[in-house]
Formats: sequence, structure tokens, C-alpha cells
Amino acid sequence: MPNFLKNETNRIFFALFLGVIFGAIMKLLPPSSYLDDILVNGILRLVGNGFIELIKMTVVPLIFTSIICGVSSFGDSKKLGKIGAKTLILFFITTLIGVIISLFLAMLFKPGYVENPLVSAEIGSSSSQNSKNFFDVIIEMIPNNPFKSMSEGNLLQVLIFASFFGVAIGKMGEKSKKIVDMFNLINECIMKIVSMIIKITPFGVFALVSIAMYSTGLESLIGVLKLSMVVISALLVQAFLVYGLFYKIGTGFSFFKFLKNYSKIASIAFSTSSSNACLPYGMKMMEKIGVDKSIYQFILTLGSTINMAGTAIMQSASVIFISQLHGIELSLSSITRIVFTSVLASAGAAGVPGVGIIMLTMVVSSVGLPTEGIAMIMGFDRILDMLRTPVNVMGDCVCSIIVAKSENSVDMTKFNSESRNTK
Repeated sequence: MPNFLKNETNRIFFALFLGVIFGAIMKLLPPSSYLDDILVNGILRLVGNGFIELIKMTVVPLIFTSIICGVSSFGDSKKLGKIGAKTLILFFITTLIGVIISLFLAMLFKPGYVENPLVSAEIGSSSSQNSKNFFDVIIEMIPNNPFKSMSEGNLLQVLIFASFFGVAIGKMGEKSKKIVDMFNLINECIMKIVSMIIKITPFGVFALVSIAMYSTGLESLIGVLKLSMVVISALLVQAFLVYGLFYKIGTGFSFFKFLKNYSKIASIAFSTSSSNACLPYGMKMMEKIGVDKSIYQFILTLGSTINMAGTAIMQSASVIFISQLHGIELSLSSITRIVFTSVLASAGAAGVPGVGIIMLTMVVSSVGLPTEGIAMIMGFDRILDMLRTPVNVMGDCVCSIIVAKSENSVDMTKFNSESRNTK
């Protein structure tokens, strides 16, 4: 194998490139039953849709175990107190703002709009969503039978049940240590399965991109480039405007000096695409600038698991892209569902590379949209993953300093000394 193809990201890019070329060649060929029935709707559909089904296979168990592991890490709810409440509110509000910005930009610039939308058998499943109002959506979040929710793939209900389950485990204290360890082990096992599936990503991407190119031509590829620009724009707004304003208002400190301290962590986040890998570096930064250890350990550890604004931004924009790619109009209740599911799904995203695309499957399915469009995003997701991870980690650091300042738990002697060193 050439050295170029030994890198997983390069293999996906190469598969994307081959899929574009192969799809374009098929489009130039005269129509025939062999081309349509055997190649496109037969072999390529088997490989592409089979790959999507493998991804779907991991979504429910991954969501269930990830949420339980993240929420149970709180421990006894009495331990949370004001710090836990402030942290969760900051995480939720900043992520919610990011999702709204992303949705606005995606609907404004219409990256997925094509003259000949993709046709999918799954399209009809979205119609039921359009007839439901906001209150119906809220009521449907509550599972009356969590096992039925899991078997039917009702992911929003699975999220709600897993959250309650995690809180209950956390309240049990030391008695729950064995079950927490068990869920952590199961979660690790599921991540191994995800890693196995990710290895065959190039084949799935090739097949699905070939089909998309055959159906819509270069329009779909241009749409993905537009989507990338929408996501990057939303990430920049989130990082410099949203977090900048929250940091300045919440602490009164210079955001520019924060960015200088954060630059090293940003480079690590960019290169590893892993919030978990950045955890020790974030703690070192907090220690240097005088944030109380008990606060930054709690918030950074929790944030690396459940605070993923950058991931939520990608997911919400991608769902709008897929709806536009298939020519499906989303109702207000469906958009509301996207907002809730993107925020919650980002909280369940493990802080390791490649999981965001698994969570995207959940958000897409929650509003009844076809999942085939995800293949068009996969080839670019590695780049977007590298870009959104620094935003995810930045949110953890910003929230840590804001909460510490509100609790008068910043050593100002250390902070001022470090600030002078960053001039």
C-alpha cells in the first residue's frame, strides 16, 4: 500500500475522490438496466447502505452508555451545588446559541440546495413530524417504555432515560461503583466496534458518493463545500464572539490574553481531534493562571464528556444540508427537535475522533430524514472534526474560568503574573 494511503484520513479523501470520478463516469454512460439495477441499485447500494446500517447499529448502545457514563460522573447531586448548576447552565446556553447560529447560517446560505434533489425511500418518514406541534415534540421526549424506545431506535427518548439512569447511579455513591465500571467497560467495547466500522469507511464513502454523483452530479459536491464554509463560519462566531462575550462579561478579564494562553491547547486539539487528549493540557493552563484545582478538575473532566458546542454546530448545519439535498421542507416542530437533539447528542459524543458522525446519524434520524446524505459529509468530516475540537475544548476552559471567578476561586496573584507573561 502506498504511504499516502496508510493514513486513515487520506484513505477517506481518496475514496471520496474516486467516488466523484466514478459517479461522473456513470452519469456519462447511456442508461441501461445493468447500470441502474445491478451496479447502482445493487452493488453500490449494498455496500453504501450496508455501511450506513452498521453505523446505525452502534448509535443506540453508544448513546445509552455514553450518557450514563457522563451523567453518573457527577456523583451525589448534593456534591454539585452551585458549581455544578452554574457549569451545566453555561454548557447548555453556549451550546444552544451555537446550534441556533449554525441553523440560521445553514438556512440562510442553503448549502444543500440542488435543482434535482435526491430521492429516498425514507423521505416519507419525515411527514409525520410536520404534523406535530411544539408540545407534541416535548411530550414525545418522555419514554413510557425505555426498552421499546431502544428497540424502535427512538433516540431522543433513549437520551432522556439514560440521563435519569445516570443521575440515579450518581446518587447511589460507592454502592454504584461496580455498575459504573461495567458501563465504562461497555462504552469502551462499543467504541472498539465503532473503530472497526470506521476502518471500512472508505468503501462506504466510495459507494454512497458514487450514487449521489450519479443522481445529482457536481451539485452535491459543491453543496458539501458550501456546508463546510457554513460550519467554519459558525465555529468562528462561536469561538470569538459567543465565548469572547461570555468570558468578558463573566470575568472582566482580557479575552485576547486568554487566547494567547489557549493557543497551545488549540494546536493540540486541532492535531488530535480529541477533547480527552487535551484534558491534561487544559488542567495545566488552569493551574498556571490560578484557577482553583477542585473547580477546574470537575469542569474540564465533565466538559470533555458533555460540552461539545462545536460538534452540535456541525450536526445542526448538516441536518439542514441533508434536508435541502433531498428537497424536504422542515416544519417548526422539526427544527425545534433538531435544536434539542443536537444539544443532547453533542453531550453524548465521546471526546475522541470520528464519533461526531455517529451522533449525526442520531440527529438526522430524529426528524425522519434519509441518512444517505451523511456519506457526502464523511469525506470532509475529518477536517471539520479538527476545526470543531478546539471550539469544544475552548468552551470547557472558558466555563472553568467564569465559574471560578464567580466563586472567587481564582488566585489573582498567579493570574496577573501569567497575564504579564503573555503580553
